[in-house]
Parts: sequence; structure tokens; C-alpha cells
Amino acid sequence: MTYDIAKIRADFPATSLKVHGKPLVYLDNGASAQKPQRVIDVITRTYSSEYANVHRGLHYLSNLATENYEAARGVVQGFLGAAHEDEIIFTRGSTEAFNLISYAWAEPRIQAGDEIVLSTAEHHANIVPWHFLRERHGAKLIWVDPDVNGDISPESVGTAITERTKIVAITHMSNVLGTVVDVKRIAEMAHAVGAIIVVDGSQSAVHMPVDVADLDCDFFTITGHKLYGPSGSGALYAKRERLAEMRPWHGGGDMIRVVGKEEVTYNDAPHKFEAGTPPIVQIIGMAEAIRYMQSVGMDAIAAHENALRDYARAQLDGLNWLSVQGNSASKGAIFSFTMEGAHAHDISTVLDRYGVAVRAGHHCCQPLMEHLGVTATCRASFGMYNSTEEVDVLVESLGKAQALFA
Repeated sequence: MTYDIAKIRADFPATSLKVHGKPLVYLDNGASAQKPQRVIDVITRTYSSEYANVHRGLHYLSNLATENYEAARGVVQGFLGAAHEDEIIFTRGSTEAFNLISYAWAEPRIQAGDEIVLSTAEHHANIVPWHFLRERHGAKLIWVDPDVNGDISPESVGTAITERTKIVAITHMSNVLGTVVDVKRIAEMAHAVGAIIVVDGSQSAVHMPVDVADLDCDFFTITGHKLYGPSGSGALYAKRERLAEMRPWHGGGDMIRVVGKEEVTYNDAPHKFEAGTPPIVQIIGMAEAIRYMQSVGMDAIAAHENALRDYARAQLDGLNWLSVQGNSASKGAIFSFTMEGAHAHDISTVLDRYGVAVRAGHHCCQPLMEHLGVTATCRASFGMYNSTEEVDVLVESLGKAQALFA
């Protein structure tokens, strides 16, 4: 089936916007993606005529909202290839998921001297919760640097894994370098020493098919606002074996069976980890965004974005005054770059005047910035609705920025 970019762009209202009188070229998808009209419609309909609190009501609207909310769990299960629906915990995003893992699974098990292996390319969300364990329990963080191409090889991670390793926390796709990591091989090495593997799927799940059963990871996180869904939504995949080992982390309604004055008993997973009124509409919206991507086809999206990557790489490589960070053969359609004589914030500001939206800063990856020897980069990150014509606009705008700063 032909990838109909014109039709897909028509599905996203934001692609017809103008900024400073120029057509919007939205290349900030790595931070947050735009939403298709059908997601916006589902959110509107849910708030307008299908909204009530879930699980505990017996009236029509509550039953309908519960049905739609729990149907979303099956959507995420199928999207990630999880074996069981109850292995999907709804969260507000990957950040909450990492904190959940750290508190509910890791904290009771980590002792002084235990090691947590992670890459220098991790997002802060997959760093700070492990620092909590370092501060509170004396865990050691063991860092693995990307090579000169931005690759994080299984061999380099394997060298860092020892008998003291309890957790390997690794990105599936770097939000700065675009590097795709062979987490399946790393999972094998982690499990060989009895460690678990936590995979950050915030970027990868948007750009390519994911099968958590095949990856054999213990935990896998996704975040809805990058998946063309609403902010405040996300999910954590956790193996049943890990769920059985986890303590509750938020106390409140729905995560309990019985509450008394002297004792409390807890609900089964996944509800055990979903205290209080959940982000009902956001989760329903995220599920609709996933359905939309599946209607296009994850393989088709990946092929389109890989073609964009190759086209953009060829164009950007011709700019000898631009330094692109990360040149992995497994790279996704994410380009972080610097320009001699110009700060990333200034480059971004100039590009914005031409309608081009990019991210500028450290991208919540300060250890990686230090490793690369820069304080900040600009990042152009592509999504399913971007086109080669937009790559051309980016390159033309970069040329105008360079003329200003030269």
C-alpha cells in the first residue's frame, strides 16, 4: 500500500497552520507530537457525552466510560505485543513509569554496592529515579558511553554488567542521537546474571513496531503525547513475574480491596498500581492515537520515516558548517546539531521566523551533552506527517541562519 502523505497530513489540523506568515514545519516531534483529528474528536466526544468516573459506578455513563477506558488497555497490549492485558499499567507518561519501577520494584531490593547499568544517552527520566537509589541505598550507577558514531553496542553494555548488577536501564531509541539500541541482546546479558532490564520506549514505540515479548524486557515504558495522543497519558508494560514482586506505590481508591482501621488489603495488578481517579479521557485518547497509527501501519510509518531520515541525512551532510551529533547506521529520523558561532537557542529562534519548529537545549540529557562536549544542540525530529519538502525548508532556513551568524 502506498504511503499517502497528503492524506495523513490532512488528518492533522496543525499541518495547515501558519507561523509568522509561513507554513508550519513542525519538527519537534521528539518532545511532543501533533494530534490527528480523530483523537481530538474522541476527546471531545468523551468529555461531551461519554464521561463519568470509572470502575465503581453502576449507571450508564460510568459503565460506558469504564468500557472505553479498559478497552484502551487491550489496545496497548496489542500495540506492544504483551502476553497479558494485566501487564499494562496506565501512567501519566514514561517519567511516572520509571518512578513507579524505582519505588515499587527496586527500592526494597537494592542494597549498598548493588549496581545499576545505564547509558550516558538516557533521558533524565531514566536517570533521576536511579539516583534516588544511589542517594538512599548506596547503589552504584555504572555508565556506558556511546561510541563516536553514537552507537550503544550490546558488547559495551555487556562489559559493564557484573554479578553485582541488579538493573540495566536503557533507551530503545535515543531522543538526541536517534540511535536504536539492540535491547533484546542486552536483555539476554542482564538476565544471565539475574538482573532485570528496564527499557525506555518513549521514542521507539512511535517510530517502529515493538514486541516486548520478543525483546524479553522486564519493563517497557511509553508516553502518550509522543504517540500523537494527549499529554498526561502513558503506560508501563511489566512482566507478570515482576508485577507479583512489586509493592503498591500510590495509596488511594481503586488500588485496594478492603480498608479497615487496623489493616488494608490490595487489589490485583494492574489496578494495584493505579490509585485514585485515573486520566480517563487522556488514556482513551491515547488508545485512539494508537489505533490511528495501526490503521496506517507501523511498518509503513517506519519505512516513511526511514526514507525521510536518509533524505535529511544527505541534505544535512552537505552543510559543512553544521555539526550533526550521532551518525549510527541504526539511526532514526532524529537529528541534533550545532552551528559554529551560534547558540542553539539563537538558531531555533531564527528557524522559527521561517515557520520551522525545532527543539533547542540539552533535551533532558545533560550527561550526554557533557559527553559530546556541548552545552546544547538544536534537534529536528520527524514524525509520520513530515515530508521531504519540509526537509528542504529546514535546510534552506538553516542556510539563512548560518548567513546571519557567519
